[in-house]
Amino acid sequence: RICVITLAEAHPLLQSGKTIKSINYQISANCSRLQNKVSGKSKRGAQFLTELAPLCRISSSDGEEYTIYCIRGRLIEVNENILSNPAILQEKPSTEGYIAVVLPKFEESKSITQGLLTQKEYEEVLLKRLNSSS
Repeated sequence: RICVITLAEAHPLLQSGKTIKSINYQISANCSRLQNKVSGKSKRGAQFLTELAPLCRISSSDGEEYTIYCIRGRLIEVNENILSNPAILQEKPSTEGYIAVVLPKFEESKSITQGLLTQKEYEEVLLKRLNSSS
């Protein structure tokens, strides 16, 4: 029921050999994902995210900036380790290089997971995208 947010295998940062310069959880002047303080069983104090709310911004050494979004839910944890070592975002994107942990609302979790692609479906989408661009 919890979701670990990572970069997709097809994300340009993982595909193009770019170097990640920095990760910024400061979304606006008044909003930093690093200030998220969660306590207790009911996860009191967690920031609520929507699909349209930025989770973080990742800058690459070539000047490109990528804004990362995720699913609706409560922000349980951000991975502060990637701030001091951004390379693990590329070296181990699905384990130590995760971006955040989000807890969707219980009643929404089923519809959210039903809308996700399986690994096979994801690979088929990537293949179609690759074939249509060439």
